[in-house]
Amino acid sequence: MAATKQKIWTAVKEYTVIAFGILCYTLGWTLFLIPQNLVGGGVTGISSIIQYATHGAIPVSYSYFAINVILLIISVFTLGPSFGVKTVFAVVFASLALRLEPVLIPQSFIQSLAIDNGKLISVIMGGMISGLGIGIAMSQGGSTGGTDIVALLLNKYRGYSPGKVILWIDVVIILSSLFVPSYTPDGALLGFSDKILVIVYGFMLVFVCSTVVDRYLSGAKQSVQLFIFSREFSRIAEEITHVFHRGVTVLDGKGWYTQETSHVLMVVIRRTDLAQLLRSIKEIDSAAFVSVSSVSGVYGKGFDPLRGHSGHGGGGKDGSKNSENLPDGQKK
Repeated sequence: MAATKQKIWTAVKEYTVIAFGILCYTLGWTLFLIPQNLVGGGVTGISSIIQYATHGAIPVSYSYFAINVILLIISVFTLGPSFGVKTVFAVVFASLALRLEPVLIPQSFIQSLAIDNGKLISVIMGGMISGLGIGIAMSQGGSTGGTDIVALLLNKYRGYSPGKVILWIDVVIILSSLFVPSYTPDGALLGFSDKILVIVYGFMLVFVCSTVVDRYLSGAKQSVQLFIFSREFSRIAEEITHVFHRGVTVLDGKGWYTQETSHVLMVVIRRTDLAQLLRSIKEIDSAAFVSVSSVSGVYGKGFDPLRGHSGHGGGGKDGSKNSENLPDGQKK
């Protein structure tokens, strides 16, 4: 029963975070990018080109949803049903948000926030907010669809940076806008020189967006290693195992000054869990001595998959995944 409640709570938390990420992503487009007739990457970028070319007859939300339906079918067979369910939720939520936000947000607010401040500020703000939204959604196993699906595929199987994959695909999409007519909201047709500027702003946009995505994801995945010296080592180890769901390695030690034997706990956790773990240690033993250090990479169960760089798919010379040498099978 407790396990079922935990699974439900975890699912609710994940979908809530994904929804928040999608809301950030769509607000970046609705508030800053679309009102300025700017073009970005991904399916939203393609959809914006379609909206500008049809003078608003085909809104971004319609083409965004239609294109993603095709890509979602691919994702279910490649990334798994769990990813597909989360991304279906994200795509439907994003489509609704892109449709409702232009109606619910006053035009005067968009005018003062984005249009009056110029295209450069809109590119920076829109790129930062939408990139943050993509990173939040991807950190929970979801996606805003489109090129995010391709990015996650290459990240999963080849280890490529999601932000860089998105960047290069988006370059092609932005350049394609040069060959498609584009109308502003007041009906004016953009000239060739104006479209060149749109492309330049588009490159700036995807650079800002991809940088924010990478920064957010690398921060969310960063891990730390702790050495914990405490007479209550067994209680602390139980807390880490059952509350934080991480493995713990118990090392034998000896204090040279006191000449007393002791036990030292070694554990690797995500940096996002560090503050909570330190509070738990303090509650159990306020006199505990804790050493915390950052680690450049953690591979194995509960962390990043162990990948080889020589094409053999493993960490050793024989291509084997030496998971038996990892500290006590990190869980989660």
